[in-house]
Amino acid sequence: RLRLHDGKLIKDRRYHLRTYPNCFVAKELTDWLIDRKEAPDRETGIRLMQKLMDHYIIHHVCDEHSDYKDAKLLYRFRKDDGTFPLSKDVKVFMRGQSLYEKLVSVEESILKVREENSVKYQRTFLGCEMVDWLVQEGEAENRKEAVELGRALLEHGIIQHVSNRHHFFDSDILYQFWINFRRRRRLTELLNENSSRTLSESPDSPFCLRKLNPDPGNTSFLSVQTNKEIKIVSAVRRSSITSLAGNSNPYFSATPMLVFPPVAECNPKSVLKRPVTNEELLSPGAPYIKKTLTIVGDAVGWGFVVRGGRPCHIQAVDPGGPAAAAGMKVCQFVFSVNGMYVLHLDYQTISSLIMTGPRTLVMEVMEATE
Repeated sequence: RLRLHDGKLIKDRRYHLRTYPNCFVAKELTDWLIDRKEAPDRETGIRLMQKLMDHYIIHHVCDEHSDYKDAKLLYRFRKDDGTFPLSKDVKVFMRGQSLYEKLVSVEESILKVREENSVKYQRTFLGCEMVDWLVQEGEAENRKEAVELGRALLEHGIIQHVSNRHHFFDSDILYQFWINFRRRRRLTELLNENSSRTLSESPDSPFCLRKLNPDPGNTSFLSVQTNKEIKIVSAVRRSSITSLAGNSNPYFSATPMLVFPPVAECNPKSVLKRPVTNEELLSPGAPYIKKTLTIVGDAVGWGFVVRGGRPCHIQAVDPGGPAAAAGMKVCQFVFSVNGMYVLHLDYQTISSLIMTGPRTLVMEVMEATE
C-alpha cells in the first residue's frame, strides 16, 4: 500500500462525474505487480489481489464487485477509507510492529545480541528493561500496564522468552522479538498460507489424523479413540514428498481441500477426568512437569489428536505414530508449539499453527506427576 502511494498508483480518480479518493485501477496494479516482479504473471497477480479482498484489506470502491477483476475498475485499500476491521489480534500485531520499529530506530536500543547458556540470541531484551522503556516512552501509564502489554505481545507470538520457559515478567529474564518485522516479504507468500477459516470449521484437528493402508488417491484417515472405536473422517494429508513433486513449499501441500462430513465427528468426549485451568497448571508447586517433545511428521501426519482450549489437551495418540515414539501421551496439556506459548489458545488455532509450521514439530507439554 505504501509503495503504491509513493508510486502515485493510489490517487484521487474521477469517474462518471464523481471523484473517488485514494484508489487504484485494477489493471494498472496488475501491470505494476508484474513489472516489480511481485507476481510472475497476470493470473498470479489476480490471485494475490483476491487474497487481499478475502481478508478485507482491499475492496471495490462501490462494493459492486466481490471478486478482483483485471480490468479498468477502481479498488481501494480499506486502510485508506477507514473500513479496515481492527480485531484484537490485528491491533496487538500492529502495536508490536510499531514498538519494534521504534526500538530498532533509536540509538542505544535495548534490543541487543545476548548470550544465555552459550547460545546467542538476536533482538533480545530483559523484561525489566522493556517495562522501563515502555513507561519512559509513554507507551504504558505504569509498570503494571507495561507488563500487561508485554504479556499480550508474548501470547500473540510477537515476543518470547529465549528458551520459552516463562511468560512475560518485570524481571531480569531474557526475551526476544520472535518476529523480524523488517524482513522483506513477498506478496506471493500469501498464496502458500492455508485458510484458518477452513480449519476452524473442522470438527477435529486435521493434522493429527493417521491413515490406514496409505493410498495416494484416497484422503480417508482413521483417528483412534480412547474406547478403541474407530471412525472415518476426511482430512487433508500432510505430505513429506511435496518438494519432490516440484512444490515450492517443502512442508505442506496446499492442493488437497479440507472436507469434513458433519456426521463423522470423532472424540466428542474429553479424556480428562476434570477440567484444569491455566492458573492451576502454572501455580507454584503444582503437580505438573514440563516436557519437550520433538516429533518428525511422516507422509501422513504426526499421529495425535488435540482438543479443548485454554488449555488444550492431548485427546488421543496413535500408538504407531511419530508422536507416540516421541513420548506423547493422552491428558498432557499443550504449553507451546514451535516456540510459541499457546496455553491461552483453542485447538483450532493450535491446529493452524502446526499445519502451517515445519514438518519437525517441537512441542512443550505439561504432564501430571500423580
